[in-house]
Amino acid sequence: MLRHISADYIMPVSSMPVKNGIVSVNDRGEIVSLHDQEASLNFSGPVERYDGVIVPGFINCHCHLELSHLLGHIPGGNGLIPFLSSVIAGRSAKEEVILEAMSEADKQMQENGIVAVADISNNSLSRDIKSASPLYYHTFVEFLGIDPAKADTIFEQALKTLREFAPLPASLAPHAPYSVSKSLLKRLQKNKEGKYRLTTMHNQESEDENELFRYKTGGFIDFYKSLNQDLEFFRPQARNSIQSLMPLFAAQQKILLVHNINTGLKDVYFAHRFNRQIHWCFCPNANLYIGNKLPRIGMFTNHDFNLTVGTDSLASNSKLCILSELKVIRENFPALSFAEILSWGTLNGARFLEIDQDYGSIESGKRPGLNLLDNMDGLELTPDTTVRKLI
Repeated sequence: MLRHISADYIMPVSSMPVKNGIVSVNDRGEIVSLHDQEASLNFSGPVERYDGVIVPGFINCHCHLELSHLLGHIPGGNGLIPFLSSVIAGRSAKEEVILEAMSEADKQMQENGIVAVADISNNSLSRDIKSASPLYYHTFVEFLGIDPAKADTIFEQALKTLREFAPLPASLAPHAPYSVSKSLLKRLQKNKEGKYRLTTMHNQESEDENELFRYKTGGFIDFYKSLNQDLEFFRPQARNSIQSLMPLFAAQQKILLVHNINTGLKDVYFAHRFNRQIHWCFCPNANLYIGNKLPRIGMFTNHDFNLTVGTDSLASNSKLCILSELKVIRENFPALSFAEILSWGTLNGARFLEIDQDYGSIESGKRPGLNLLDNMDGLELTPDTTVRKLI
């Protein structure tokens, strides 16, 4: 049985918005057809009619489900390094507490119209929740360790965790430039286990990261001292972190760089020229929560980059909602239209995850999910815009 759903506008993402269109969906959630305004005038049969704008289900390209139990536990506004210290201190909690929080976070994402998630995991505790969820999850098994002498042990443990997620989609991911050794990245470069084409890394979340790589100064020196980690082996690179580490990734890998708050124009030019498949992810609410600073997003839009959006974790965000992230981007970068940034939260994320055959746009044969955006101003967001999951 088909459902025929109409609204003031339908935004397929892959094509122009359709005013007063009708989208027909079968009982498997598959798009059967999209009728334009003229065809809709002559449409016969029952139609569900809504005020607002219909868009595809959202793709959350960066989340830490396993940190959901830290909601409200870490003070905001203190910067990245104090935040990292708080996460390290708060990770250890009772397993039932962590599981319950992850389950609630999964349900929250469903309610907020998210249909697919790129999730960072340091262990396999989230496996059963992901397996039972209607959301599509790609798990990035995260590894970290700056001491090159420990690279082999760390990488083998990451591979063990990766295998524990089988047969769910999963691949390996280095944590951040300041927390992985070149030896670890070289192990990743040679690895062919799992869906190794996809990887992700936190990038330039603070200026301390660039200072570490350029001069071996800044806040990470004291941070590692507090962890009793000797940095004698680390050599300054006289250039920013992204320029130092990008050559260590395999040419065939698709690399999602997340946050990018202190990414500069030279870094963007470097990424544009470098022979790697680089994608970018912005998590504005988390950036404001941790350090009250946003990346220079306008700088990225002048290149042929695949730009995506994520929520980060409930340790650094009040909710897991892509619409909320798009609102912050639209408010702070008014030159960007909602039609442009909508693709960041839908089709672009699906393209990175290589699931765009099913997700990301309203097209026949796909099953992207359908969201209704209420309280819109035509095709633009307002502070009062809300999301309601239709399918």
